[in-house]
Amino acid sequence: MNIGTASELSHLPVKTIRYYEEIGLIEPTRSGNGYRDFSEVDVQRLKFLQRARGLGFSIEECRDLLSLYEDRNRASADVKALTRAKIQEVDRKISELKSLKRVLETLAEACHGDDRPDCPIIDDLAGKNDLDQD
Repeated sequence: MNIGTASELSHLPVKTIRYYEEIGLIEPTRSGNGYRDFSEVDVQRLKFLQRARGLGFSIEECRDLLSLYEDRNRASADVKALTRAKIQEVDRKISELKSLKRVLETLAEACHGDDRPDCPIIDDLAGKNDLDQD
């Protein structure tokens, strides 16, 4: 099948599919005229990548997951370890976002939000404020 059909079936943009080919995540065959020819296996790989990327796995993590996906002798413990590492990363990001939210809330509370030009938010961004920022 052509790249447009593979795009529709995998729910990935054509540009993304070309990128995945460029970095070696997929390797569709080429027909005599040079056009990409995607197989059902290629589309399954694309769907796998689409889902893994949607769950926040990086390109390199996807490369590792694809390797495990294709290895019928894989240990599920390896897949679980990658997933647990991703969970730790997500937890770290959640913690960072919560901290960021607290800082923003502190700044918003310090601002009068009226017609006056003085603004603690601007002062903080300019490094002129000493508001508690966790």
